[in-house]
Amino acid sequence: MKAASRLLLRADASLTAAAPEAPVTIGELGKAFGVKGWCWVYSHTRPADGLTQYRRWWVSPRQPGQSPRWLEVARFAVQGNGLIVKLKGVDQREAAELLTGATIAIGADALPQPAAGEYYWRDLIGCQVQHVQGQDLGVVRELLETGANDVLVVEGERERLIPFIPGEVLVAIDVANRRIVADWDPEF
Repeated sequence: MKAASRLLLRADASLTAAAPEAPVTIGELGKAFGVKGWCWVYSHTRPADGLTQYRRWWVSPRQPGQSPRWLEVARFAVQGNGLIVKLKGVDQREAAELLTGATIAIGADALPQPAAGEYYWRDLIGCQVQHVQGQDLGVVRELLETGANDVLVVEGERERLIPFIPGEVLVAIDVANRRIVADWDPEF
């Protein structure tokens, strides 16, 4: 069955190019849906349907013996509260099952340029955070999405949670130089 299962995923010769230079994970494939190769898809984009603007995905299966490859999206459909996808060359349920849990990535160069004052979370992670008076607060480890506003998780001599409020709490954000200046009580 293993040799046959490798044949279930037909690859278009034009999609056998190398992995994206700077991959950005935008989602994950879920379980197979139906018998014609459709899969559930879980988006990591905001809004969730943002991944529908990308029609060529670098798909990294978790199944042993399956190699990452470029796959093209044939169609999307809303199903209940979720989203399903039909990928070109994935035409049977068994082929879709091989993709369960696969990560979906695109090249960073495919992302739209953020408008002034907008930032991708991936660009903020790793930035050095300093207090307005020069005290080093640490490095952005991750961001949290909350109901009120997003929060920077800054790891230094201790962990700090700093609200992501540009112009008020964050007085300067310089992604190119990997530096953020915060007007936030260093003792908090």
